[in-house]
Amino acid sequence: MINHKVKKLKILLFLAKGVELIEASAFIDVFGWHRQYNKEDIEVVTCGVKREIISTFGIPLKADLLIDEVAEEDFAALVIPGGFGEYGFYEDAYDERLLELIRRFNDAEKMIASVCVGSFPLGKSGVLRGRRGTTYHLINGRKQKQLAELGVNIVVDEPVVIDGNIISSWCPSTAIEVAFKLLEILSTKEDAARVRELMGY
Repeated sequence: MINHKVKKLKILLFLAKGVELIEASAFIDVFGWHRQYNKEDIEVVTCGVKREIISTFGIPLKADLLIDEVAEEDFAALVIPGGFGEYGFYEDAYDERLLELIRRFNDAEKMIASVCVGSFPLGKSGVLRGRRGTTYHLINGRKQKQLAELGVNIVVDEPVVIDGNIISSWCPSTAIEVAFKLLEILSTKEDAARVRELMGY
């Protein structure tokens, strides 16, 4: 699935309106530490529906690329952090351009990682239909029930679920584990373990 002969891999980090910073920053930090202490072979590139994104709780962010500028062949993985609906998360997360990008990554069997409700655009795109997945699990599992309505086979007792090329997870606390798992898949178990140790996890 992963071509390790490529000198530098790129990860596309999608920043939806209302994205949760802790979920997005986990990937920036983990792969930043990897570049600093292991090797400079994986780059994180951000994209959005708009160049400027207002995250959950009102913090502004700037995307490297607009979604219309993305050439998926340049990227080894797609990452979709979750966010708050009250801050407009689903306006961008359900944008047809993102859903089509998800389908193209899946058709190419590239890694797709989501955190919390970042799994909803995966469900909406159809790539998780009939497959194992999860999402935010608290508040009586309300979000998991909603994701199940999109045809996802919900795993209720695992915080991080991997089904083939797709990773999904529970809540913001799982973001760092998803980032470590993605690093392990794109690099090596040894690299991921070293970063985990250096970061104190």
